[in-house]
Amino acid sequence: MKRKTTFSAIGGYQPFLFAIGMYIVALFFSIFICSAIFNVLHPKKSVASTETVKPSTENANILLTVAQK
Repeated sequence: MKRKTTFSAIGGYQPFLFAIGMYIVALFFSIFICSAIFNVLHPKKSVASTETVKPSTENANILLTVAQK
């Protein structure tokens, strides 16, 4: 007895294909999560270096006033 279609045979693989699909999605997102954690723990040197900014003496004595009507 011959089968008319092969579509019903593909339905038997649904749990297997679902598991593979979820594995690929989880692997894809874990790459971004792990890279984000790595970048937090090991920042780039240009971002990590903090320079102390000395205040300018030219504009140090400015007084700001706000007038109310």
